[in-house]
Amino acid sequence: MIVTKIEELDKKRVKVYIDHEFAFVVYKGELRLFSIKEETEIEASAYKEICQNILPKRAKLRCMNLLKSKNYTEKQLRDKLKTGEYIQQFIDEALDYVKSYGYVDDRRYCEDFVEYHCETKSKRRIEQDLLKKGIDKRIIDEIFDKRKEEGNEPDEISMAVELLQKKKYDAKSASNEEKQKLAAYLYRKGFGTDTIRRALLLDISPI
Repeated sequence: MIVTKIEELDKKRVKVYIDHEFAFVVYKGELRLFSIKEETEIEASAYKEICQNILPKRAKLRCMNLLKSKNYTEKQLRDKLKTGEYIQQFIDEALDYVKSYGYVDDRRYCEDFVEYHCETKSKRRIEQDLLKKGIDKRIIDEIFDKRKEEGNEPDEISMAVELLQKKKYDAKSASNEEKQKLAAYLYRKGFGTDTIRRALLLDISPI
């Protein structure tokens, strides 16, 4: 295995290419530690130590440090590790590790997210946000179905009305142009056309 290229990533780290393919990122001090130089063969023991011990452990620690500050979905963590230039093998190992301890649980994340936002965001907006975070739509549907069975569906009419109140909407005096603008505003917030129509027809006292 020949080190064909060493490319600076930042002040502390470099990207190492072996046989013309990207292999891994290491600190500059590790280049000296393992005698990694361009156009020379990397020792098998050094390659094994880096790929079986150092980088898998580093990826796991990166995940753990991220999770100290807030919850992440599996996709978010994978994206973070990809940004750090970890290859798929190390990403998979790190995610398997944190998932095995229950530190990452997309279903639990989804349940908490829905619970926190169900009184301030429309169902469609919540679904869009969760999909962007990488939550499987089947999980989202299951959570909402469960809430429906328990009678915990979000009151979207009340949410839409509250937003209209903040916009000083008055059904009696509002022009058609104003109603169209507010309808578009509510649609961007994720409300359905029936909810928007009903909210705009209500006699709302501006606050």
